[in-house]
Amino acid sequence: MVEIRFEIVELINGIKDFGLYFVHMCSRLAEGMVVSVQIFFCTLFFSLLLGLVVAFGRMSKHFIVRFPTKVFISIMRGTPLMLQLLVIYFGPWFMFGMKISSGYKMTAVLIGFAINYAAYFAEIYRAGIEAIPVGQYEAAKLLGYNKAQTFIYIVMPQVIKRIVPPVANETITLVKDTSLAYTLSVIEMFTLTKQIAAAETSMMPFVVAGIFYYIFNLVVAVTFEYIEKKLGYYR
Repeated sequence: MVEIRFEIVELINGIKDFGLYFVHMCSRLAEGMVVSVQIFFCTLFFSLLLGLVVAFGRMSKHFIVRFPTKVFISIMRGTPLMLQLLVIYFGPWFMFGMKISSGYKMTAVLIGFAINYAAYFAEIYRAGIEAIPVGQYEAAKLLGYNKAQTFIYIVMPQVIKRIVPPVANETITLVKDTSLAYTLSVIEMFTLTKQIAAAETSMMPFVVAGIFYYIFNLVVAVTFEYIEKKLGYYR
């Protein structure tokens, strides 16, 4: 009986120690998670806005606008994001001899992520806009709407409903791609995870990081599912 009690006490102490270690690990990785969240929201905001502008350029009737935009999209989607980050960060020095400060790392990451995802969102916007029947434009014209009013009040609400699922997919990918910031030595969660795992020779940091990423993606997925249901009245 004494041995059993001793084993139970050891088990309880082990669980307590593991719990404390897990909480400690979460608190350490939370610092990196804050940086990952900053990259995520800044990228999402600017890429969605820039993507709409690029989509308009891609659909322009003028070749001088349409062709460069098409080339931009092709390059952004056809080359690795990691390579784009390196070009944006080291490009000013190699091409213009400009000094690169350590503070430019985060800026380069945000620029690289924003223009990369803008290319993907531009194609999503274009697909949504071109899916609207021509008859709706004609009907709006008969009702006295100008082009801007037609787009804002008639076309865009329907486009938003159509593009929510593909935008959600790209946004979930963005959550995971924030780990590529390590390319420029930005200390986000994945970089911090590797450092802690190497220092402690433990797999626990990777497990905790996986949980963080999963929860983050789950929140994103649930949010977009809620938005999609709210926009269901356009069916």
